[in-house]
Amino acid sequence: MSQQAPKGRMLTFNIFRYDPQEPGDKPKMVKYQLEETPGMTVFIALNRLREEQDTSLQFDFVCRAGICGSCAMVINGFPTLACRTLTSKYPKGDIMLMPLPGFELIGDLSVNTGKFMRELAERLKLWLHPISDDMDVHRLEAPMDPAEAAKLYELERCVECGVCVSACATAQMRDTFVGAVGMMKLARFELDSRDGRELEDFYHVIGNQDGVFGCMTLLGCQDNCPKDLPHMQQIAYLRRKMAVTLIS
Repeated sequence: MSQQAPKGRMLTFNIFRYDPQEPGDKPKMVKYQLEETPGMTVFIALNRLREEQDTSLQFDFVCRAGICGSCAMVINGFPTLACRTLTSKYPKGDIMLMPLPGFELIGDLSVNTGKFMRELAERLKLWLHPISDDMDVHRLEAPMDPAEAAKLYELERCVECGVCVSACATAQMRDTFVGAVGMMKLARFELDSRDGRELEDFYHVIGNQDGVFGCMTLLGCQDNCPKDLPHMQQIAYLRRKMAVTLIS
């Protein structure tokens, strides 16, 4: 006679629910219970809850592999990716889920990080500004030094999940603060030898309290980034550059 597989423990999810598009709806916390399975992530649990218990539950996902950044949310008080968070991490089995603060709420755990990132890109002009305006589609691209390419690649790993913004005290107090993600992306272009902007150009964008001088160095971005990006290193780098520009 075959033995039945032992049942997993029962998890309790306390989830923020609110649909701003629904007239009369009010923010509330709703409890759900779900049996844990081996290797379960918070993302897997949310999918099961939506499929088996409440089809109206709203949250975002695309890749399920920590690459798209869509499933970022606050899990037991810490902003992180649901697809990279194992439920076994919580020994008591109690998991509270909240939407990322600092972003427009779409509904429940879904926030509009795309709108924030698009407005940030337009504000900081986060695209390559070629040194030369002479565009020849038939000309071979100039080779790049491997060491420079490696530095740029490291900063390009940002998945725009918004965790660093939600973990930043300055960003929560002042919505005009560009945040670690803005400075990380701007540092990428400052390091790019193909970009024609001077330090003065970058100073006019981030050389103020909404940029590098507004960071309080509380390390929220560094401690919570799911991609382990060198946020503080790049903020310190830009600070030095902006300070030199200020006194020169």
